[in-house]
Amino acid sequence: MRLHRLEVAAFGPYRSREVVDFDALGADGLFLLHGDTGAGKTTLLDAVAFALFGTVPGARGQVKRLRCDLADPDEPTEVVLELTVQGQRLRLQRSPEYQRPKRRGEGTTTQQAKAVLRWVGPPPAGQPPEGLTRIDEVGRTVQRLLGMSAEQFFQVVLLPQGEFARFLRADTDEREKLLERLFGTKRFAEVEGWFRERRADRRRELDQQRQELREWTARFAQVAGEDVPEEDVSGWVARTGERIRSSVEQARDDEKRARAARESADELLAERLSAAERVRRVREAHRRLAALAEQEEERTRWAAELEAARRAAAVVGVAAQADRCAAQLDEAREAEERKAAALAATGFTDVQADTADLRKLSGKLREEAGALAGLVAEAEQQVRDQRDIERHAEAASEARARVQVLGEKLAGIPERVRDLRERLDVAIDAEAKLGEVRKRESELVAAVRDAERLPAAERALADAGAAAREAIDQHQEARERFLELRRWRLDGMAAELASRLTSGSPCPVCGSSDHPAPAMAAPEAVSPEQEQAAEEAESRAERRRKSAEAAKHDAETKLAALRERLRGRDGAQLTEELSLLRREIAGLDALAQQRAPLAKQVQAAETEQRELEAKRAAELQAATAAETQHRALTERVAERARRLEEARGDHPDVAARRAHLTGIVRALDALAEARSAAASAAEQLERQRAEVREALWRAGFETVEEMRAAARDEATVRDLEKRLADARAAEAAARATLNEPELFGVGPDDEVDVESARAKAQAARERAEAAVAVLRSATAQADALGTLAERLAAATERLRPLEEEFAELDALTDVVNGRGQNARKMSLRSYVLAARLEEVAIAATARLQTMSQGRYSFVHSDAAGSHGTRGGLGLDVLDDFSGTVRPAKTLSGGESFLASLSLALGLADVVAAETGGSLLDTLFVDEGFGTLDSETLDVVMNILDELRAGGRVVGLVSHVEELRQRIPTRLRVRKSRTGSSLELQMA
Repeated sequence: MRLHRLEVAAFGPYRSREVVDFDALGADGLFLLHGDTGAGKTTLLDAVAFALFGTVPGARGQVKRLRCDLADPDEPTEVVLELTVQGQRLRLQRSPEYQRPKRRGEGTTTQQAKAVLRWVGPPPAGQPPEGLTRIDEVGRTVQRLLGMSAEQFFQVVLLPQGEFARFLRADTDEREKLLERLFGTKRFAEVEGWFRERRADRRRELDQQRQELREWTARFAQVAGEDVPEEDVSGWVARTGERIRSSVEQARDDEKRARAARESADELLAERLSAAERVRRVREAHRRLAALAEQEEERTRWAAELEAARRAAAVVGVAAQADRCAAQLDEAREAEERKAAALAATGFTDVQADTADLRKLSGKLREEAGALAGLVAEAEQQVRDQRDIERHAEAASEARARVQVLGEKLAGIPERVRDLRERLDVAIDAEAKLGEVRKRESELVAAVRDAERLPAAERALADAGAAAREAIDQHQEARERFLELRRWRLDGMAAELASRLTSGSPCPVCGSSDHPAPAMAAPEAVSPEQEQAAEEAESRAERRRKSAEAAKHDAETKLAALRERLRGRDGAQLTEELSLLRREIAGLDALAQQRAPLAKQVQAAETEQRELEAKRAAELQAATAAETQHRALTERVAERARRLEEARGDHPDVAARRAHLTGIVRALDALAEARSAAASAAEQLERQRAEVREALWRAGFETVEEMRAAARDEATVRDLEKRLADARAAEAAARATLNEPELFGVGPDDEVDVESARAKAQAARERAEAAVAVLRSATAQADALGTLAERLAAATERLRPLEEEFAELDALTDVVNGRGQNARKMSLRSYVLAARLEEVAIAATARLQTMSQGRYSFVHSDAAGSHGTRGGLGLDVLDDFSGTVRPAKTLSGGESFLASLSLALGLADVVAAETGGSLLDTLFVDEGFGTLDSETLDVVMNILDELRAGGRVVGLVSHVEELRQRIPTRLRVRKSRTGSSLELQMA
């Protein structure tokens, strides 16, 4: 980076525009910036920093007061810097935020900050040729080109000796904070946190796996009915399983013998029951045949009634149709009489005329009415046109009056539009500056909220920890209760099966419906509902435990995130910053809020002007059109009135005459249609009566009344058919049953002994049920123990690699975080910073040995601190005269300056290399030379001469008189009551 030109205006103590030509100052490679105390020497360095980053170093950057108090109200505060970075020349122009008097009225307004970047020459690839105007885009582009942040730039380009003197005397924590800002070791801190989080996760997994192993062991002991031994758990599991398997084999043999005896007794009972069933079927068949014989006469009557109903069904439909035709003839004759009366009511006298004459007269009158249709429409139009004549006359008069009113309104609008536009421009300028300030407000509001939530987050973590411990205890108690109830239930399994038996229902084991001696439950017996309730309680406790552990982890994560975002700031600091920023926003917002109303007023005024002009032209056109229409309509109405008078005849108007003719036509047509319908109905009735006589003869009936007496509805017919069919089917089924081969020789009076066989089968089933209950209990216990043994083995195998992995991760996490086997108590972040500090010490020692004529050199120490505190960032000096290492605090004032300058130059070299290479073509050293004697000053000057080798420009900021004699190129700062000014002095 090389500076070419700096301009400041109304900035700091500089009231007017001052220019610094760095190309002229740096021609010799070394120049002196001097002047009276408070004249503004350091302000020029602040201006360079402000142009690049929008902020100034040190405490001055926190005040945010950069405008000159002596500046004219209309003089803008700005800094312009022209420089070359990575071969690209650019021009930066920045203005800070400040208060200025309002252009209209009293009081002040906030002038928003601005930033502009212009490329001198072709722009870099991907950059717009017109440059950048957004503050955030300018900041990102400058930082990318320089390859360093503002903090790094202030340390390696603007060397503040006072800060490095404090760095020499600082403790480990203070040095660590500065080095972290310069070297960006946040990623190493994240690595430390990652190891801690991963260890916590693995510890939870390991604890869960150990708890799971303990739970499976307890469940195995409960099912086996034994206590868990203190040693050789795996051998105890194997022995218990072998014992249970032997008892299962014995129970299986007993069950087979009891089942064989039960099957033999069941076969005997089945044979007796089958014989009894055959006797019952024979008796039932004889009973059905006797009942059918008694019903023979009634079935004969049903058959005759069904046959007559089927013959009458063929005639019923034809007779019904004849009745309908007679009714239609009566309706047609009544309609004819009504239509004749309606025609007579119109004044027509010849109502007895035949159908042909009626239709002929109707056609003649219809033609006469049709000829009048066009004149009816003209009569209606005549009325409308007369109304339109009056309306056009009124419209023309009103339009002329409105034209005069609109002309008067248009007179004062243009002047009002110009005044509103001037006020709108001022409001737009204020709104453009408001966005960046609101963004800073949002960031501060979020930080204040984080600070307010911090105490609550700490309390939440403590509460979550207590809740997690309580949930774990409750889960353990519920688990033990569930396992105890399951063991009791397995002991009383036979009694549980017996409790479900009811009188008459089959046994689920043997199938018997008799239960003479069911097993009884012991006093401590457990029901399935009790076991299920205990299991559900254990599941709920487990869910509460997992939820509590998750809540604790969430609270830890939230608290760590809050502390990370606050970065050591408290609520009071953030609130004060937010209050200052909101006062600035209030000023801007007051102006910006006027934009929308003013824009609407401007738009409304311009729209009003356009609308009034358009309305005035439209009204003129409307008046002319109305007058033209009035004349044309008056002529048409007079001509049409003559024709309508001739056409109305004796009626009030043409429409009345046409309506009278149309009514007669409708009455004539209706009467003709009614007479035709009556004639057709009479012919249809005669044809239908002939069909009825033919149908009665074919069905064998003499009269319609005889046919209707024999007719039956469909439901009655279906019932007769069903009764006859059921009787025939019952007789056939009974005879088929008696003819079955298996019933041959069986008589209805035979007897079979079933009860003795049933008693023997019941006794055999009871013995078989008892054997099955014993086998099931033993098998269930063996299956449960086998499953639990497999899960115990699997849990043991899963636990072993987890314990090995956790032991390795635990030790590594302690080392990374400066504990455990880490003898120097250095975390990973401190280790990296120590390496960087060692590089700085080596680079600074080369400078210090030359400046101190070989006496002093820096010594970096990575030893742990006292009382086991962190180490790694110790920095002492080796005195070659005495051969001892002593703290930097023991150096004199001049020696401290030499050490601070060496440290600053060494740090500049290391940070420049860290950020991407040699960028420092321009370097400033601020104060400290007054503490040196002349011989040491010569040595320091030689070092500075070395710095300017290779085209580097070094600027010294000092008021030491001897430096003015040694450095021919000088920039003097003069102060006065009217503001400071600059003077270039060259030998």
